Amino acid sequence: MASPSVSVRGFNIKRIPGFATVAMLVFVILYAPIITLVVYSFNAADSMANLNGFSFRWYVVAWNDDIVIAAALRSLMIASFATLVSTIAATMAALATTRTAPFRGMTLIYAVINQPLMVPEVVTAVALLIFFAIIKVWTGYTGLAYLFAAHSAFCIPFAYLPIRARLENMDLSLERAAADLYAPPWKAFRRVTLPLLWPGILAGAMLAFVISLDDVVITEFVKSAGQDTLPTFMLGQLRRMITPEVDAIATTLLLSGIMFVTIFFLLNRKRA
Repeated sequence: MASPSVSVRGFNIKRIPGFATVAMLVFVILYAPIITLVVYSFNAADSMANLNGFSFRWYVVAWNDDIVIAAALRSLMIASFATLVSTIAATMAALATTRTAPFRGMTLIYAVINQPLMVPEVVTAVALLIFFAIIKVWTGYTGLAYLFAAHSAFCIPFAYLPIRARLENMDLSLERAAADLYAPPWKAFRRVTLPLLWPGILAGAMLAFVISLDDVVITEFVKSAGQDTLPTFMLGQLRRMITPEVDAIATTLLLSGIMFVTIFFLLNRKRA
C-alpha cells in the first residue's frame, strides 16, 4: 500500500506570525521622518512649529541666499575633486588586487584600502585633525587642500568596492585573447578592460560623489573658518535657528542622493 505523499514546504519568513507588522513598523520608522522633512520644506509659515499652507517660498529663499550658494558650490567643488582622485586610485587598486596572482600580504592590502569603512568615522576625523594640525603649524597654510585630501582618502573604499566587484565578475576571455594577439598591456587595458569596466567605474564615482557631498563629521573636524560645506552649514543653522529653509536644502540633497543611488543600482544590476 503506497503511503500518501507529503508536501514539504520550504522555510518562508513571510509565514512567521507578525512579520508583516514588524516590516511595516520598520518602514514607518525609516521613512516617516523623511516624509515629514519633505512636507515641511513646502511650509508657507515662518517657523517649523506650524504647518501653514503649501509654498515654494523656502526653496526660493535658499536659492537667493549667497551663503547657501557659496557653501553648495564649495561642496560640489570638493566632491568633484574627491570623486576624480578617489576613482582613479580605486581603479588602480582594484586592478592591482584582481589582475595579479595571489601574493603574501594581499589580505592586508585589502584591509588597508577599506580601513575607513571599518573604523568609526569620528576616529578617522580626529586622526585627520591631528595630522593636518601639525602640517598647518609647519606651513601656516589653512586652505581647502586639507578638505580635498581628506575627502579623497575617505572616498577611496566607496569607489573601490563596486569597481572591484565589476572586475571580479568580468569574463577574462577577451583580455586573454588580447594578450594572445600580442597587445601591449596598456593597449589591452584601454581597448578591452576599460570599456568592460566602465559601468563599475561610473558607479564607484557616483557613490564617492554622494559620500563626499553628504559628509559632515570629517568636514567639521578638518575645515577651517569660512570653509563651510552645505551639510556643515545646515548643522550650524540647526544650532542657531531652525527654519523651513533647512528643510528645503535637505530635501534637495535627498533628491540628489536618490538620483545618484538609482543610477548606481541601474549600472550595477545583474544582466542576463
